[in-house]
Amino acid sequence: MKRRHFIAICAAMITPLRAHAEDQLRAARLGVVAQGTSADDTTVGLRKELTERGWVEGRDLVIEERYAAGDATRFPALIAELIALPVDVLVTQGTPASLAAKRQTTTVPVVLQSGDPIGAGLVASLSHPGGNLTGTSLLSSDFSVKWLEILKETMPGLHRVAVLWNPDNAVNAREVEGMRADSAEPWSGAPRASGKTE
Repeated sequence: MKRRHFIAICAAMITPLRAHAEDQLRAARLGVVAQGTSADDTTVGLRKELTERGWVEGRDLVIEERYAAGDATRFPALIAELIALPVDVLVTQGTPASLAAKRQTTTVPVVLQSGDPIGAGLVASLSHPGGNLTGTSLLSSDFSVKWLEILKETMPGLHRVAVLWNPDNAVNAREVEGMRADSAEPWSGAPRASGKTE
């Protein structure tokens, strides 16, 4: 359901641009920045939703996609490239991409998908995000405790769990802390430089 909300928000943000694009005699341009290497279900769903709203890609809509291929350090350059085109709306998937967009523009509307946009400092509140950012919250830090519970239920003899996470992502840090707090077993060691904790 959250993915559908995100897609609907993206579509709603770009729909008012049709009249402006027609006045400018150019297609509206939507920039998408994501962590992976190719279009995912969200991008596919976004295209479908926009088509259902009457947008024709290549005629009155251009979707510019940029992928970080798993390297979050690429986000600033990818976003700068899209802003320079320019794009009318920027879609960012994930907290690192959204933070990079917030640092680079206060004028281009940004539709973000983030685990905890308030905790990450992206928006002031979910109901009144303020500025040029809007989007959806996955609140994934709430799920991390459940992940550990499910592991314990499916593997009753489980004594040790290793977690791989991105220490630069504030949401990941909260997920790990949530699992630590909920665990009946003490955690050994501290986060390692590699991003692995036990």
